[in-house]
Amino acid sequence: MKQGLLIIISGPSGAGKGTIYNAVLERMPNIKKSISVTTRSPRPHEQEGVHYYFKTVEQYQQMIADGEFLETASVYSNHYGTPKAAVYETLKKGNDVMFEIDINGARQIKKKYANCVSIYIMTPTFEILEQRLRDRNTETEDSIKRRLGSAKSELSQYSLFDYIVFNDDVETSVKKVINIIEAEKCRIKNNESQIQELLK
Repeated sequence: MKQGLLIIISGPSGAGKGTIYNAVLERMPNIKKSISVTTRSPRPHEQEGVHYYFKTVEQYQQMIADGEFLETASVYSNHYGTPKAAVYETLKKGNDVMFEIDINGARQIKKKYANCVSIYIMTPTFEILEQRLRDRNTETEDSIKRRLGSAKSELSQYSLFDYIVFNDDVETSVKKVINIIEAEKCRIKNNESQIQELLK
């Protein structure tokens, strides 16, 4: 059976990666979302195994010690990680898995699973990114400066990614990401087993 694609969507805060990620999932229902493990408490609407796998800090640390994660991160003293086994099992069944993840998570995944497709979402200019952050009305001046600095630092590591999509218009950007995924599915290296089968 043909292995599924592991797709990474990344980009700075305000670039629109979450919007694009959700729109692609909606239009390509065969792509599975990765479900993370977290040490934070479940919120009222959240279900075990649907939104997250909820673990204690001790269980989480044991999973790290056992090498069970594809990537891990700590956010405001809570820990998050993607269990390898579930992702690999999904890919083995021929299903694609897509991540919306920061650059550190993308780097960790690429080290463990080199044959992935990584797409960086960015605004065409930093002025547009700044405007989007301001339009949220949730960021302080310090936070905006910090996020812009972080975006510049991320962009300087562009060679980590296979593709970049400049998100000027969401609809156009969603189509570009879908086109990238469809093209990757047609790559020779992703169809070798089927080709060999035909050559028998």
